[in-house]
Amino acid sequence: MKKPKIAEWTELRGLAFLAIVMQHNIAEYIYRPDIEQPDSVMLTMIYHLTRFGTPTFVFLSGVLLFYHHRHIKPDYPRFIRKRFGDIYMPFFIWTFVYWLAVRVFTPTFWTSGMPDLGSFVHELFIPQTGYHLWFVLMVFQFYILFPLFLAGAHAVRKRLDNLKRFTSKQVTLTIILVAAILYLWLMKWSYYDMADWTQSWPDPWSSMLEYRSYSWLLYWFYFLLGAVCAWTVESWRNWTLKALPCMATVFVAMYIWMGYDVLRGSENTMNLNISTYLKPTTFISIMAQMLMLYGFLVLLNGKNLWFQRLLAWIGRYSFGGYLVHALVIYAIAYVTRPLHLSGWHLPVAIISFVVTVVTALGISWTLSKLPGSRLSVGLTRSKARQVTSFSNSLAGSGRRTRNQNPPLGSASKN
Repeated sequence: MKKPKIAEWTELRGLAFLAIVMQHNIAEYIYRPDIEQPDSVMLTMIYHLTRFGTPTFVFLSGVLLFYHHRHIKPDYPRFIRKRFGDIYMPFFIWTFVYWLAVRVFTPTFWTSGMPDLGSFVHELFIPQTGYHLWFVLMVFQFYILFPLFLAGAHAVRKRLDNLKRFTSKQVTLTIILVAAILYLWLMKWSYYDMADWTQSWPDPWSSMLEYRSYSWLLYWFYFLLGAVCAWTVESWRNWTLKALPCMATVFVAMYIWMGYDVLRGSENTMNLNISTYLKPTTFISIMAQMLMLYGFLVLLNGKNLWFQRLLAWIGRYSFGGYLVHALVIYAIAYVTRPLHLSGWHLPVAIISFVVTVVTALGISWTLSKLPGSRLSVGLTRSKARQVTSFSNSLAGSGRRTRNQNPPLGSASKN
């Protein structure tokens, strides 16, 4: 039997995609030398509203993997083959597209003879031109290791079922709290200590620490939280609703603190790296905001508002949109970088964000209708037709229940 489709997961994914696109547009404008302080401060404030994007994709990857396999042991060779086709092949193709796109606009590319294919191989391990594609490499590690995670989840679940002194909810909450403390400690090491370790440790350890953000080890807590959500969907929904006021309060407090932290640590140019994912205070802010948004979407469940339908549509095509959006930003920057935008960086960044979202999702939607769509955007044409058909019937009926929300597609499309 097909499992019920959970509406808020698709909508949350749409929000996460929008947040990431906004982050990358802000990064394009905030470091320009002609930016004025009011624009710089406002862009920093907007930036701190978007930090939940990437960790939320990790959370949703864990949610969907455990939700669809919690009672079914996956056939590992088939499981990896499918994920390789849905995730890694689009990554490979778009890595080549970014590598080639950057070079064809370089005069030496046409005069140097054979292109440097070694640099392309390097991009497959440490993406630079497609700077956002590191996330696909990182999240793919969770799929490779998923059978181990699933076995561990089943072992924990078996122990919870045999508990007598404590309830399973109490033990689950304890596990989450202990894991959060351990993860906070890991973030402390990452932000405050590991930079020094890279200077003192020999290779290959120093190189591994330098690129630590490419490793699943730095994001495992979000994946763990996704497993908890997948195994206890209704309890998770009820808890996020009850915790909504608390999470909103924590997020507002951390949002103010993060803004102050960046202002205090920056000089002439805002240093957004102060708010990196791998920092304890950023982690607390992300968790509060993500749980707040989840509770908010649960609160709206079944209302079928226009922006819910829009977020759901964005969520369905978000993987392709994610893959292509940096290329759109490159194209916009080709026009805007020669311009003098003093006093206009904020509005231009917002306009660029809108253009990027519309163009990237339009390209993703178009590619999903063409042959080879699985290799380009990780979505087969049959699935795309189902999505369109469902969307049309949904718009006509004006009704939606939790079980009627269309499928999200592959769990890894981030």
